[in-house]
Amino acid sequence: MSAFKYNRLDKDNAAVLLVDHQTGLFSLVRDFGATDFKNNVLALASVAKFFNLPTVLTTSFEDGPNGAIVPELKETFPDAPFIPRPGQINAWDNEDFVKAVKATGKKQLIIAGIVTDVCVTFCALSALEAGYDVFVVTDASGTVDEACRYAAWDRMSRAGVQLVNWFSVVGELHRDWRNDIEGLGNLLGGFIPDYKNLMTSYAATSSAVSTTGSASSERLMSRV
Repeated sequence: MSAFKYNRLDKDNAAVLLVDHQTGLFSLVRDFGATDFKNNVLALASVAKFFNLPTVLTTSFEDGPNGAIVPELKETFPDAPFIPRPGQINAWDNEDFVKAVKATGKKQLIIAGIVTDVCVTFCALSALEAGYDVFVVTDASGTVDEACRYAAWDRMSRAGVQLVNWFSVVGELHRDWRNDIEGLGNLLGGFIPDYKNLMTSYAATSSAVSTTGSASSERLMSRV
């Protein structure tokens, strides 16, 4: 039995692939509530932008019932490679998509999409076979029910895909709160209401400590 090695996400070696987050396909997602799911997808997109991760967008058969890409994603990444696949179900079967992924120069791929058991699983397994380290964001990927979700998770994890959620992606990329307390806190607060309350409390406490410290210094100086 081989020794376990913790293969953690590295912001200098990771790219994000957002696969088939399309307006029509969103209606198929039943393993998450609609509002929560979209929040998770946009949170992941914000994480990618916060850490300046190369991001590739792709859609499948936009002219059909799958619909157009969710507009917020195009707005978040106006200059990112966007590959509208004419019909390939597995994004890895599209030459332009594979070229865009290779062009990022990264070996770790953070993948999310709709639906988990098809578009995400096929792409993840293909990328794994191509030699990439693959991390699938479970709460930014959705499908028709929990049975399909768990079957897909099992299939991917058995093959070597790491299953993560968007919050764990943040923590593993950031590594140390001292890198940017306010920036990361505000990012989390934008998508987790309770975290916004926490950051508001932190800001108030920090302000009070700063004010108290300044007042004490002024009193000390007045005695000199």
